[in-house]
Amino acid sequence: MDRKPLVYILISASLFGISSPLAKLLLRDISPIAMAGLLYLGAFLGLYFYSLMAPKKHSPAQAARLRKSDLPWLFGAILAGGVIAPISQMLGLNLSTGFSTSLLLNLEGVTTAVIAVFIFGENAGKRLWLAMLCMTLAGVLLSWNPGQSSFNPGGPLLILLAVTCWGIDNNLTRQLSGRNPIQITYLKGLIGGTTSLTVALVLGMKIPLDFMLIAALILGAFSYGISLVFFIKALRHMGSSRTGAFFSLGPFFGALVSLLILRESVGWVMIPAAILMAGGVWIISGERHEHPHVHLTTEHSHSHKHDDLHHLHPHPEKTSEPHAHEHVHEEFVHSHAHWPDTGHRHEH
Repeated sequence: MDRKPLVYILISASLFGISSPLAKLLLRDISPIAMAGLLYLGAFLGLYFYSLMAPKKHSPAQAARLRKSDLPWLFGAILAGGVIAPISQMLGLNLSTGFSTSLLLNLEGVTTAVIAVFIFGENAGKRLWLAMLCMTLAGVLLSWNPGQSSFNPGGPLLILLAVTCWGIDNNLTRQLSGRNPIQITYLKGLIGGTTSLTVALVLGMKIPLDFMLIAALILGAFSYGISLVFFIKALRHMGSSRTGAFFSLGPFFGALVSLLILRESVGWVMIPAAILMAGGVWIISGERHEHPHVHLTTEHSHSHKHDDLHHLHPHPEKTSEPHAHEHVHEEFVHSHAHWPDTGHRHEH
């Protein structure tokens, strides 16, 4: 099985994971709702400048563009993951520590997998559930602070709302994962960012016009923009549940950054939690799903190369680069190791 998607999701998870402790620093000068808007607007601006400078072979034009039929999935994903989730996260972060918020975000992988399996019918084997159990237990351990004398549910409940909305977003975005990931991120960043900023301005929240604003935009460009592009690329190859499982590593990166930058302390629970996290990754990375399966006749357009088992159709020009065009898959049966990607959403 192709291991390149594992690299994609690890990059995505690490970039997103560090966003909570860094955003915690910026919340001292920026209101939570305005911060949510700036992060997503930063994602849009960062990818816009990238597209201007990117080599032609990496241009968004080389990937399949969104269609009118994709709009319901797209706007559902923007509402859940581009507006409600980031506002909830920033409000919850403002009431919690960067460390605890980072670790509570571990539940995004759980909500993504549960929605993928029980609502969208994605296949889940024993390895996936065992990996999810390890990562969930790690999140519980890391969220427990034996020295804490009181508990304020406001922050954790807002973070729970955020990860639930991101779980919905991830599964809706999976329906678009064959499309251009940069175009999807453009729209998520622009619409989500401007919506949150508009809400902040209507509520009379001030937006600082200084270095803090620039820092928030830069953080959004990397932790939301580039992270989301790699996340969508992983979705295309791995499916929602497995991508969500690996994305659970993100909060672990965030927790480490919190310890280093915010100087937030943690007890002995870090060691068993780290072992559980590493165990979960090892379990799912060793998954080998292989069986005879049928590919029905279909005609569609998505980014692809002619070096796999599914794109052997004739092409007017020889090319080894990723490209997108309408092409037909004739019905055939074969067996090989595969993820539940865009070409393997068959019944089990």
